[in-house]
Amino acid sequence: MPLLILHGLFGAHRNWAGVARALSQSRRILALDLPNHGGSPWTDDCGYPAMSDAVAGFMAAQGIAAADIMGHSMGGKTAMTMALMRPELVRRLIVVDIAPVPYDHSSTAEIDAMLAVPLAEVGSRGDADALLAAAIIEPGLRAFLLTNLGRGADGFEWRINLAGLKAQLADLHGFPIAPGACAYDGPTLFIAGALSKYIRPEHGPALDRFFPAHSTQVIDGAGHWVHADDPAALLQVAERFLDRP
Repeated sequence: MPLLILHGLFGAHRNWAGVARALSQSRRILALDLPNHGGSPWTDDCGYPAMSDAVAGFMAAQGIAAADIMGHSMGGKTAMTMALMRPELVRRLIVVDIAPVPYDHSSTAEIDAMLAVPLAEVGSRGDADALLAAAIIEPGLRAFLLTNLGRGADGFEWRINLAGLKAQLADLHGFPIAPGACAYDGPTLFIAGALSKYIRPEHGPALDRFFPAHSTQVIDGAGHWVHADDPAALLQVAERFLDRP
């Protein structure tokens, strides 16, 4: 059974390269660039139903009738939307550090900072980092955001649909399906970082209603980017879940 891996906001399939390589020893792995990210096309609709439709379309094009799916953050919400709307396509579901609920945070500051970088003045990635530092203080976050910067025919360019994503941030930080509207009965694993606040006790009722067969595993010492903070622990938990009969 193939496993599809879906990255989070501002990410791309390459962020999961190490995990994908390790998991590929025992199964077929397909790590995707979601629409408006990485090498995938930009679209007018950046919402979760549209992204889950894009994943379903990829599966159909590859001749994949059903797959295991693992998604992180935005990719986790895409995977949950797909499992709830197209359950026949999902055998097992792994959701990494996100819940099927709306969040009150915003990524507007990061997008505005990226849009404000005068790309015509950028001659190197170091230049872009220095320009971005005025708005984004944390070096690790800047480095992550700058993975979306590439060199085109006319110089550096953002290879992410910043304007489109900004226009639909409310949808991306929300969840498109109301609790109780439907449920996915298949095996579901939520993996939470112990230092993250994205999966909280008050989210329990939503997890129960949407995913009645779910379990939750907390990774000690990990934050929101569990796959970067403790990939070995994530691999152990994910493989044990995927290998269940």
